Amino acid sequence: MWWEKKSGPDPGQRPHPLSAPAARPESWAEPLEPTPRVSDMPNTIQNQTLLGQSMVLHGELTGKEDLLIEGQLDGTISLPDHCVTVGSHGEVKAEIHARQISVLGTVNGNLTAREKIEIRKTGQVVGDLVAAAIAIEDGAYLKGSIDIQREQNQAAARSASLPPAVKASA
Repeated sequence: MWWEKKSGPDPGQRPHPLSAPAARPESWAEPLEPTPRVSDMPNTIQNQTLLGQSMVLHGELTGKEDLLIEGQLDGTISLPDHCVTVGSHGEVKAEIHARQISVLGTVNGNLTAREKIEIRKTGQVVGDLVAAAIAIEDGAYLKGSIDIQREQNQAAARSASLPPAVKASA
């Protein structure tokens, strides 16, 4: 009948603020977030080359992006404006020149970094270190010498490496 009370809240009436929200059917579940694409990732990840665990490289490696080594590399690495990371599975027999170097695996060879060299507790280095800053975690292994470069030494080294025509104009 028309005078019977409706079962349920009046559509024009708001629920009490302390009442629990109505349960939604499971079919209304929130959609999953889409898997991020490489192009959506920060530049530090997107501009990094990976030498995987099953990869073996012999020779000279140069480039213009960061490098993560999880495989084996024998030769030289020259990435003066970028970072080189030797992963925990990485085995490197090379001279490395980079802006920053992090070692979590094994390196046999001299390391030269413009900014910083880090040797983590799982890292093993046999060779000399040259950088403005060096960090060696407890448990890391190092056999070699350490040379901390000061700002004036770096400027002199850069000047010495320039061709004569560039030195005259500098």
